[in-house]
Amino acid sequence: MSQSLICAGVWFRYHRKGAWILQDFSHNFAAGITLIQGASGCGKSTLLRLLAGYLTPGQGHVTIPSGGPPTQPSFQRGSLGYVFQQLNLLPLATVERNLELAGRLGGISSKEIGARTARWLQLLGLEPFARRLPTTLSGGQQQRAAIARALVKEPQVLLLDEPTSGLDDLNTEVIACALRDYAAGGRICVVSSHDHRLATLADETLDFNRFLPLEGHLRALV
Repeated sequence: MSQSLICAGVWFRYHRKGAWILQDFSHNFAAGITLIQGASGCGKSTLLRLLAGYLTPGQGHVTIPSGGPPTQPSFQRGSLGYVFQQLNLLPLATVERNLELAGRLGGISSKEIGARTARWLQLLGLEPFARRLPTTLSGGQQQRAAIARALVKEPQVLLLDEPTSGLDDLNTEVIACALRDYAAGGRICVVSSHDHRLATLADETLDFNRFLPLEGHLRALV
């Protein structure tokens, strides 16, 4: 059993005759925080979806730490946390309820869900907003709530797509501290971001401008 999330010779494109988004990409994502940086359109979000098993490589494969593919339901339910750019919080459920439902989906006991919910709400400064609906929160509060929901399972693999986009320095530091706390347990955290404030957070940084093809209008800027 590996302690890494492994990409081996991965190729991917969205349409059979379209351009390749990923071309023969290989990397071992080890325990700790890996930061993926690069210009828009270079494949960062696509890679996260491949790592999560939401997309399937055209060639090559992705292997989760247990040795299987990321499409395994047990991995996606219990061992994977994912924060989308769109956040996808349940609008008719309170912040606290969003976390509780994520914990139930992950197969966590009710007692443990309560303890973990309290822990992550506290670490992300969301205790005063636990009974609020997501639509009543600020953008920064919603982003922290989405991260808390992903963390409540304390998953083996955590994938985050632009988790600090548009946030001020204080909110960004709160999120960075929570991710440090999470990754300290030997877990795998992969963050796709344009935010250079996260550079000091990373154990490893991948510059996708070096690995992947860019849209033509961006090439002259790299």
